[in-house]
Amino acid sequence: MKNNATKNLIQSLEDKYSAINQDKNVYLEGLLHSKTINYWDYIHTDALLNLQIQRTTLPDEMVFIGYHQINELIFKMILWELQQLAEMPVLNVDIFSDKLMRVSRYFDMLTSSFAIMQDGMDLAQYNKFRHTLTPASGFQSAQYRKIEFASTELINLIDPRFRDTIDRDTAFEHAFEHLYWQAAGKDFKTGKKSILLTNFEGRYKEEFITFMKVYNTKNLWTRYKELSVDDQKNNTLVKAMRHYDYTVNITWVMAHFNAAKHYILTSSGDGEATGGSNWQKYMHPKYQKRIFFPELWSAKEKDNWGHEV
Repeated sequence: MKNNATKNLIQSLEDKYSAINQDKNVYLEGLLHSKTINYWDYIHTDALLNLQIQRTTLPDEMVFIGYHQINELIFKMILWELQQLAEMPVLNVDIFSDKLMRVSRYFDMLTSSFAIMQDGMDLAQYNKFRHTLTPASGFQSAQYRKIEFASTELINLIDPRFRDTIDRDTAFEHAFEHLYWQAAGKDFKTGKKSILLTNFEGRYKEEFITFMKVYNTKNLWTRYKELSVDDQKNNTLVKAMRHYDYTVNITWVMAHFNAAKHYILTSSGDGEATGGSNWQKYMHPKYQKRIFFPELWSAKEKDNWGHEV
């Protein structure tokens, strides 16, 4: 039995490497000289643990840095799942629902994790080291912006004041200038932008435009509409879509909002975000009406979006 299993394995290797015009023996010989893998080599633990570099001597800045780096790793995992949904040749209800619940669980984790910052940092320390971060801001998370682009039609990310003037024929560059988060650092009357926004766009604008174009035809909503009419009515899938939408755009956002309020709107805080944004109106869902799948919500639910929290 063991000999047969070995023969079958060798034949499978032969088939694999022959298919790409490679000699399997070269690869087998390489195994003779390769090192065994260790956990710390595979995870790159040393590199990962050397990325937390403080700007001050205040101990709780380490909490702040580590927490946000963990967030970015979770964002990467979310984008990995969304990319799979975007590029899967044939989707079915089960796969769609499973992937959506995966990313929802990631956001559930992110939501509950705000207690680490809200209850796990000294208020006085935060209000000292935060000033060394100016004009940087968590607003500048490029991965989070990509999650939004990959989740919904672009029109749903446009500032509500300008949605009537933008459609699918609008140039991406023009639509970009009217995304809801532009309000965090742009005077729409003069067109003047804050350094927060200028720096962010200088680093990511072209990358964002390309990403927007790619996901214009394969975001979550577009892929959902490719399903049959019956599949689109599947209760499990609709429930997963709504759960993801609410989790990202209300539950997680409000946890972030409340954590920011705890530190910024205190007697020792000055009410200003490090990037100088109008963070309360930018973040709170009742102002921007961030809804990924508006067709899955009733008119009353959309009117009350964010008002109940």
